[in-house]
Amino acid sequence: MLTEPFPIGTRAAPSRVLFGPHETNLGRDRSLSDRHVAYYRERAAGGCGVIVTETASVHPSDWPYERAPLAADCGPGWAAVVAACAPALVLASLGHAGGQGSSAYSQQALWAPSAVADAVSRELPMVMEDTEIALLTAGFASAARLAVQAGCAGVEIEAGDRSLLRQFLSGITNQRPDDYGSDKARLLREVVAAVREAVGDGVVALRLSCDELAPWAGVTPEHALELVPTLDVDLLTVVRAGPYAGSAYRPDAHAPEGFNRELCAAARKVARCPVVLQGSVVSAAVATAALEEGVADLVEMTRAQIAEPALVVKLRAGLAPRPCVLCNQACRVRDARNPIVSCIGEPRSGHELDDPQVTGHASGEVLVVGGGPAGLECARVLAQQGFSVEIREAAEVLGGAVRDAARGAGRQRLADLVDWLAAECDRLGVKVVLGHAVDRGELSTYPGRVVLTTGSRPRETGHVDSRAALRGELPEGPVLVHDPVGGPVGVSVAEMLAAEGREVRVVTQDPIVGTLLSLTGDLADCNTRLQQLGVRRELKALLRKASGGTALLEDVWTGASRTVPAAVVVDCGPRLPEEGLYETGMLRAGDCVAPRTVLEAVLEGRRVALGIGA
Repeated sequence: MLTEPFPIGTRAAPSRVLFGPHETNLGRDRSLSDRHVAYYRERAAGGCGVIVTETASVHPSDWPYERAPLAADCGPGWAAVVAACAPALVLASLGHAGGQGSSAYSQQALWAPSAVADAVSRELPMVMEDTEIALLTAGFASAARLAVQAGCAGVEIEAGDRSLLRQFLSGITNQRPDDYGSDKARLLREVVAAVREAVGDGVVALRLSCDELAPWAGVTPEHALELVPTLDVDLLTVVRAGPYAGSAYRPDAHAPEGFNRELCAAARKVARCPVVLQGSVVSAAVATAALEEGVADLVEMTRAQIAEPALVVKLRAGLAPRPCVLCNQACRVRDARNPIVSCIGEPRSGHELDDPQVTGHASGEVLVVGGGPAGLECARVLAQQGFSVEIREAAEVLGGAVRDAARGAGRQRLADLVDWLAAECDRLGVKVVLGHAVDRGELSTYPGRVVLTTGSRPRETGHVDSRAALRGELPEGPVLVHDPVGGPVGVSVAEMLAAEGREVRVVTQDPIVGTLLSLTGDLADCNTRLQQLGVRRELKALLRKASGGTALLEDVWTGASRTVPAAVVVDCGPRLPEEGLYETGMLRAGDCVAPRTVLEAVLEGRRVALGIGA
């Protein structure tokens, strides 16, 4: 059912899987680039039914992030995407971020329905007059006309979590005294009508936030369900979130897969068009169930297809697709670093023009020492090229640090990635030897190439290492989690131990716990979870020493000292590379080079394997 064709308006999609609009940072200036074309081509070749391109601003006043596309500049790019993606339906996403945008690039005042400062940036926008409203509506129509002239099957109107159209729908941001305030849906209806006229018989789709999660004045499901049947659209994607619940649009693995099922099902009952389920759907089982149970007509599986571009093709062939673990680590790119969209498990994503498909008929033997993610990916890619590959792993199970990390709260899905890598190695004939610690003598006598992926080791701090804590190797008593990194490890250790009933504190030099989780969208949510679990947060503090069941902390600003209970301290600081077998010139990848994240481990394992093949 999921992989079958489905009619949308006057067109037909080759499957019921949709690849939704998202920031990629693949653009050149404000246009779609050849990197966009390659990125979307891979998903179309993988069987995707509907591809919605990165949202393009319909007016120059909107420049929400540095590489945000501008519709007026996207005609050639849209045409190239359409040519590359047949038979998938290509819809051009059109929008305006309004008061949730940025004035850093446009150097103009932000547009908004009312003078309400944005909850995140705190910037006060200008109030749109009739002139700006007319320009916005004309901008949507002009952009839609340009998209269909470029060959797009139609357009998707953005009225989701970061959109000016949603801001007009919300009582929080729309406090106007005119008709656009008393009838908050008026602008959306006018934009839909203008776009409908502009595209002719093309598809008019709408991405609509049906719950801002701000019930005191925002868009609620009750409001949305009254609005939905009045809209003349061919496809409706039901989403949630707004400025006061930004992480709810695309949360990490702490949210259940398919979390919008109930909201989507309610919208489908009143909608006059097919409805798309959006909300962390990454498995075929959840997607198929939604279709069979009448929750939706199509399913958006964006992150699933970033992780596995050939998702639909593999499902049709009965093969297991590479899993998405919902980490948001490499695919959430709207931040000041301007990273290119990618995936921890599929580093080719976003780099299709730089990273070749694995081919070849190589021969020879390669020994991979270490069975963590770097070693597994290295072995997998080597075997794909034709090498005879053997993995020797000291532990009794494959997965390395990821296997331990997956024990942490909300991180269980990480194990899916190493399980898939291990299964692929088995399918490709890689020999695996477990419980075997390699020594230098073995390396010196091995007849083929050797790759070290031996991982990391803990620093000698005198405290319990984070990986040991995740394995449950802790004495009794109050726990102090020392997190100088401010990353997911410290948070997940604290959550896990608190959920087990332990008395837990987290100490960090930062003003908030888990600072780096701002990059994955989990920063506010993780601090909420810790507080709900009763975890004490020792903020803006340094750990000076721990003994006799207490720890001495020092305020980073004042130098004032205080003691806290600490029968055991868990060290969540950086680990060190395991270099016991390394000699100058040897091939290596992952944490044994420098302990970082699974993204770098998989990427380097792949690069070493391709280098050997070359």
